Amino acid sequence: MAPNFWSILRDNRNYRYTWMGQVVSEAGDHFNSIAVLSLALDLTGSGVAVGGVMMARTLPAILAGPAAGVVLDRFDRRKIMIASDLVRAVFAIAFVLVLTHRQQWLLYFLSGALMFASPFFTSGRSAILPRITSAEELHTANAMTQTTAWLTLSIGTMLGGVSAMQFGYAWAFVVNALSFVFSAAMIWRLRTAEGDFRPERKAVSHHSPSEYWRDFVESLGYMRRTPLILAIALAWVGWASGGGAAQILFTLYGELVYKRGPAGIGIIWSAAGIGLVIGGVLAHRLGPRLSFRAYTHTVTVQFAIHGIAYVLFAVMPNIWLAAAFIGLSRIAMGSTNVLNRTMLLTHVPDQFRGRVFSTAEMMMNSTMMISLAAASAATAVFPIRGIGVVAGLLSASTAIFWGAADFSGKLREPAPEPKPAEEEGYESPVTPG
Repeated sequence: MAPNFWSILRDNRNYRYTWMGQVVSEAGDHFNSIAVLSLALDLTGSGVAVGGVMMARTLPAILAGPAAGVVLDRFDRRKIMIASDLVRAVFAIAFVLVLTHRQQWLLYFLSGALMFASPFFTSGRSAILPRITSAEELHTANAMTQTTAWLTLSIGTMLGGVSAMQFGYAWAFVVNALSFVFSAAMIWRLRTAEGDFRPERKAVSHHSPSEYWRDFVESLGYMRRTPLILAIALAWVGWASGGGAAQILFTLYGELVYKRGPAGIGIIWSAAGIGLVIGGVLAHRLGPRLSFRAYTHTVTVQFAIHGIAYVLFAVMPNIWLAAAFIGLSRIAMGSTNVLNRTMLLTHVPDQFRGRVFSTAEMMMNSTMMISLAAASAATAVFPIRGIGVVAGLLSASTAIFWGAADFSGKLREPAPEPKPAEEEGYESPVTPG
């Protein structure tokens, strides 16, 4: 039986420190996000600048994905995560310069630099999770990590808006920088019996662009020959095809469709956030009780519920019904996300874990950016409700493709990969501590 959330925090020292760092740094991230978007409007008075900041935050994270995965699968992941936190702390405090120089390009540059460093931490956290938890704890740790991210999104954005309004932008930037320093201190306290967090693979001695590219291509080959892992990555793409549009649709529905102003936006976003948290808790309960085949069937059903509820959200006559259906959509999506991540953590070999997570997240973020841009452009031509229906149908289509692969027997549980230590002439680079 999987432990509960409280017991893993109480009993697992490494996970407790990782979780504490996550709470503080992610809350700080949302302080920064609200302050930067508000400052962009203050500097320019144009919504175009807000879109520019969002692009500046998204593109670098996408471009950093392959590099982050390769680095995390070559070096000590704990040290890479600490370095990412410290670099982000420098860029976070540097936003104060925008308050004195009032230069729009500086806002874009710092936003991009901050997000470029992020995948080195977030993919690293996923990669080390199986190293700092037992097999019985892994699903609970994953469910708690995802649920915490959704809670900090809800709480952090609210607190970030209030603090920026009450204490000014500088306060938000200082809090964000200090949150990264705190996270680095927590990660520094992680310990393993081996004495490090290097991936379980052959020791690497060559560091050149061609070798790094070979590593990345090797991980793509692993994903292609492992149908379940590829299917999960593509499922994230399918969700993002409609999920990216939601980033703008929630605002348009609250403001223009239901004419409830900022309060309407808050109602819809709050319903979505609550739904994700409920979905995470549901997946924590479900996961240990599901066989592999039951898991694949459950994901098919949950993708269908997510997509259908999204479409119903788009056509509801009042905001409360819309909030109820977007909440249901996010319950299904939150549960599916936790179950799929547990499968990745359980089955992806340690030597590939950094690259697989960073590649899958890169694919998802790229699709979200395209979806958001397409939805934004479509608002000039098509009715908002029609765009919402199309976004919901795109997300719902994931259930069709996943279900077809599932019921045709293509989604098989991966066989264990040979451990590097079993290869001829190999000696483990990890020295027991």
